Amino acid sequence: MENLLVVALTITKVSLIVKVTSTIQRVRRSSPGETFRDRAAITVDLTVLTVRHDRLDLLVARRATPPYRGRWELPGVVALHDEDLRGAASRALADRAGASSAIVHLEQLATYGRPARDPRGWVVSVAYLAFAPEMPEPAATGSTGTTRWVPAADLLNEPRRLAFDHHHILSDGVERARAKLEYSPLATAFCPEEFTIAELRRVYEAAWGQRLDPRNFHRKITGTPGFVEPVGQTTTRDGGRPAQLYRRGTADLLHPAMLRHNP
Repeated sequence: MENLLVVALTITKVSLIVKVTSTIQRVRRSSPGETFRDRAAITVDLTVLTVRHDRLDLLVARRATPPYRGRWELPGVVALHDEDLRGAASRALADRAGASSAIVHLEQLATYGRPARDPRGWVVSVAYLAFAPEMPEPAATGSTGTTRWVPAADLLNEPRRLAFDHHHILSDGVERARAKLEYSPLATAFCPEEFTIAELRRVYEAAWGQRLDPRNFHRKITGTPGFVEPVGQTTTRDGGRPAQLYRRGTADLLHPAMLRHNP
């Protein structure tokens, strides 16, 4: 009797495994008429910011193919099945911006998955935010006709110049950057390894769109523990009298915070 019970349980277990496996295979198998519209794609899109000519600039690409032909878009790639999301973001940086993730501050921003965000089908975008000083001139690749740096403020003020929901992603990215400048030493990611307080101030002014009093700014920066530390050398690249050079300090959070002025 016990042998019969064991055989029955074994048959039931095997039958269950076969049924579950068969169901998974049916779900994974593409139907003959299945198209891109029937399945979700995962992309990684970048909000790449830098300070050029004392303004906050954004890297964008001109779409050369439908949909939204002729509009600007954020640089991005389709994630490959054998790479993680950060790896895809690093690949996009190298392909579209000509920059290595090793010299760029790169952080995940948010995920955007509204079904109607791409007219070709359901595309889920994992957005990343990237900052770096002195970014190289970009090279156009793939479906993009032109890749260039443009003032971020121009596209923030004109949403219809951007394809898909990239204005939403851009707005979230710029606000993230502006907010993090208040409570973290993120501004140093826009500067060379050694910088002056005036160069750091211009990062804040470009990102926040506000003029800051030089003396008050210098006092706040040098008075915030761990924000910056002196290198022990000076430079005249700002013009005028020699200015002391600094590097990023050891602090991860700023106390007190650097607060924006309310408009």
